[in-house]
Amino acid sequence: MIGPNSQKGPTMKLEVDSMKPAINRLKRAQGQLNAVIRMLEEGSDCRAVVTQLSAASKAIDRAGFSIIATGLEECLKGDDPTADRADMEKLFLSLA
Repeated sequence: MIGPNSQKGPTMKLEVDSMKPAINRLKRAQGQLNAVIRMLEEGSDCRAVVTQLSAASKAIDRAGFSIIATGLEECLKGDDPTADRADMEKLFLSLA
């Protein structure tokens, strides 16, 4: 897990308002993960558990891509000279 001080290269601040869609996706995924845990504890059907887990995973992936896209957009808008294409590509590929 990468902590706030373990970053390599320049930092990229994200605006809270632009992160609302990603936050909403992550909250939805959190609810789905809670449902998966409950289903496992109750001995639910395997297919239903995997379906719910898949939905949570996709929500997390989409939130990650949204965060990276928004960060990239902010870098391009600000014409940030410290924005490094290789760092952005590495972030993007970390979700692949």
